[in-house]
Amino acid sequence: MGLEDVFKEGPLPTQTLTIPATATAPCCHGRASPMEPTALPPKPLLVIIPSQEGDYPVLFFLHGYLLLNSYYSQLFRHIASHGYITIAPQMYTAAGPDATPEIRDAVAITEWLPTGLSGRLPAHVRPDLQKVAVAGHSRGGKVAFGAALGRATPPPSLPYAAVVGVDPVDGMAAGRQTPPMILGYGDHDFNNSIPALVIGSGLGPVRRNPLFPPCAPAGVNHVDFFRECRAPAYHFVATEYGHQDFLDDETGGVRGRATYCLCKNGTAREPMRRFAAGVIVAFLNAWLRNDSADLQDVLANPSRAPVKMEPPECYFLEKVPTL
Repeated sequence: MGLEDVFKEGPLPTQTLTIPATATAPCCHGRASPMEPTALPPKPLLVIIPSQEGDYPVLFFLHGYLLLNSYYSQLFRHIASHGYITIAPQMYTAAGPDATPEIRDAVAITEWLPTGLSGRLPAHVRPDLQKVAVAGHSRGGKVAFGAALGRATPPPSLPYAAVVGVDPVDGMAAGRQTPPMILGYGDHDFNNSIPALVIGSGLGPVRRNPLFPPCAPAGVNHVDFFRECRAPAYHFVATEYGHQDFLDDETGGVRGRATYCLCKNGTAREPMRRFAAGVIVAFLNAWLRNDSADLQDVLANPSRAPVKMEPPECYFLEKVPTL
């Protein structure tokens, strides 16, 4: 594959599934039939899969603060069309400042994958659970790193193969982090033994107006997360786009409409979403599929991305697997 491919939707058709987190499920006649409790996940899941037969790595994605997992459907379809099963739980509908329960829930869902996921997918779509990456946006990025680093609870027995933070945020400001604190403010403080990707927004630290704080404040955002990562780690920043520009073009409902007015945004979401999806695909191709061509191309030719980027940063690029 080449760079142009990863920033566009891939060749595979996709299918969207939902998996409930209840003890019953409707049968073919509309009646509720009992299900084994272990057959269903701790949280309801939105799953987007390639519909073509195959074995596929898994991207486990955690939504941002007070957002819905469905707001990322276009991002997920883009990634799935390149050959990845994307799994996105709805972690809550309301939550306080403490993300500890979300980290525990993320680990619990990961523990469910080996026994529960395959039975909920079409038989011809097989998840490769040796290749599971955990990712998240905003507070979900904090939760993803928390789960990968074993903060608040031990990491899952099914190890993650990579971690991705999409404009991750660790609180309101340095010194005003929300529990559990992920950032320690030392270079390479994270004890991550897996590859890390951090994607940032240039407008995230900028206030939309004097009434609202920035959505990705300086001191607790992507810059700080990347600084604390250990090699191999990568940092990509779109300079002219904002914290919510990763979402679908249309996000409905009250909270969906709020995503347009609380943060400083770019002119459109589609370029930023394609940028993020393409970088994620390139990163996953390198570390889950041992195909580094796209990642090396993105690093060497940032001007070919659909957005203006800061010069990409990385730790120990020579450790990227080569063909």
